[in-house]
Amino acid sequence: MIDKTDTVDDRRTQARQSSTGQSLTESQFDETWAISGIVAREIHKSGSFREKLSDYAHAFARNERFDTLKAETIIRDIFRERYGETMNQMREGLMNRNTEIEQTISSKALDQAHFVIALISTEPTMPFYQAYDRGAVDMAIGHGITEKDAKDMMKTAFASHEGRELYDAGKEAEELYHKPTLQQRDGEQRKPESQPHRRKTWSRS
Repeated sequence: MIDKTDTVDDRRTQARQSSTGQSLTESQFDETWAISGIVAREIHKSGSFREKLSDYAHAFARNERFDTLKAETIIRDIFRERYGETMNQMREGLMNRNTEIEQTISSKALDQAHFVIALISTEPTMPFYQAYDRGAVDMAIGHGITEKDAKDMMKTAFASHEGRELYDAGKEAEELYHKPTLQQRDGEQRKPESQPHRRKTWSRS
């Protein structure tokens, strides 16, 4: 298990000095380190990792002297060194956390759903898909759950309290606030630059 006070550089050094890390070239290690971060991000986003791991392991092995299965093993090893737990342990931890708090944060999920609408309807405004994603990311980080479950909780809480779907409310706010703002910005950007006033000159005949 890694020390929680370790910096990213500390963990990178530890992973590089592991038996798997020492067997890799610099470019192989750099690529594996990057992939481990992508897989971790997917776990936090969706609670799943197998498809993402398989895709990147296949791409990693394509130009190497080992097969996809070996590439996957290397990625898993570096992931464990980087995060102090396996991919499945990270996933299960998030799933357990989701179950524990699902019944206790409905009011917070509702607040976050209203925050999504506020992001769309107040300056500088943003489209629904961006506001929804930001709301889910903030909630997931704040409560240690996946972004997918954060979205589900927001949708459920909003529908229960407001009697309508969060998507419908968000798209309505987008039509009322975000699109007019975009049109106004586009209009301002397209205004022709004012031409300097030219003084008339008279020639003598």
